[in-house]
Amino acid sequence: MSRLVLYHGSPEIIEKPIYGKGKPYNDYGKGFYCTENPELAREWACTEGIDGYVNQYEIETDGLQILDLSGEKYTILHWLALLMMYRKVRLSTPVMKRGAEWLKEHYMIDVDKYDAIIGYRADDSYFSFARAFVNNEISMGQLSYAMGLGMLGEQFVLKSPKAFEAITFVSCKSVDSSVYFQRRKARDEQARAAFFAELEKEDVAGLYMMDILREEVRPNDSRLQ
Repeated sequence: MSRLVLYHGSPEIIEKPIYGKGKPYNDYGKGFYCTENPELAREWACTEGIDGYVNQYEIETDGLQILDLSGEKYTILHWLALLMMYRKVRLSTPVMKRGAEWLKEHYMIDVDKYDAIIGYRADDSYFSFARAFVNNEISMGQLSYAMGLGMLGEQFVLKSPKAFEAITFVSCKSVDSSVYFQRRKARDEQARAAFFAELEKEDVAGLYMMDILREEVRPNDSRLQ
């Protein structure tokens, strides 16, 4: 058996995650978003001035179809295509509009056949990094570097009824917002500062959104590896 321990930060105690609930414009659409890192779950459990809870679960993954976006067959552009599909993205320039459409047309993955997804989370500054790439402001290499800032790691998202049946509540603990909201804020600020420092290094040889559009770069292109 393959069993994972997962954590979910929330203002509420959630003993039974319910399939079909959640916001449709999260990173991968509706689902139950978790992490294997309890500290990150604590940071996301509460907003400023409001305490929360970190809920702990176990999930049996045998028999689940899991889309792992860090696998060899996928690139950061596949993740971006999903982001462009599900998140509310303000496409403020022509290149952003063309870039978003190209990504969705050529890099989109049918997530409906999967029970769960493992991939980046794109909250706060990380979402702005993705927008900067689609707007041709940073290279693909700079985006990959930026997504590692702050060490947010990956999130595990339950998508299907089968996945929701496989998860079991273990326990919950309260989280002090006066401590963990500040840690969350500091993590984001540090990531932004490191990102802007990276922008000072011009990536002349990098692959940009306009290159992908102009040269019609598809998933099998060696430059994406």
